[in-house]
Amino acid sequence: MWDRLTSWLEALRDDASEWAEGRSALVRAPLLAYLIYAGVRHLLDPLYRSWFAGITLVFHEMGHLVFIPFGRTLTILGGTILQLVVPAAAAAYLLLRQRDYFGLAVGSSWLSYSLWETATYVDDANKNELPLVGFGDNPHHDWDTLLTQWHLLNSAQTFAFGIRVVAFVVWAASIALAGWTCWLMWKQRERQA
Repeated sequence: MWDRLTSWLEALRDDASEWAEGRSALVRAPLLAYLIYAGVRHLLDPLYRSWFAGITLVFHEMGHLVFIPFGRTLTILGGTILQLVVPAAAAAYLLLRQRDYFGLAVGSSWLSYSLWETATYVDDANKNELPLVGFGDNPHHDWDTLLTQWHLLNSAQTFAFGIRVVAFVVWAASIALAGWTCWLMWKQRERQA
């Protein structure tokens, strides 16, 4: 099994090196800098909203509509499901269909920001301090409703902490991948000079 994993990682490394040929790290460096900045801001301020926040909110609200046929619980949970599935799907698409390793890192970073926003929402479940957006005059707090229904409202902060840990791991891996792909591009540039 170890040999399979090693050969898979080597093939991935070789494919990424081939992908980096002819691509510019300088063009991608400002975006990498922003991805780092936004992640650090999310770490320091749970209420921080990255450039991705608006589109994430759109997919969150759309998720409620998409999941209506599946009952009340999934309709409520559907917002969070879609806001996490869309960035993950974007990252997967960029890798599998476009073979874009830097794009994978950007999509994964978006996923991490979406996870941080989810953690903030979950953390607010028993406080109800966040301004809510929704359909109608009196939107319900998704996570207050769900955690109350599941008799887990007192565990909101524990769940939020766990989600933040996952967000950090995803973000750190994304930044490492983005930095590595930029380094590969830079290295390819030096070889061609």
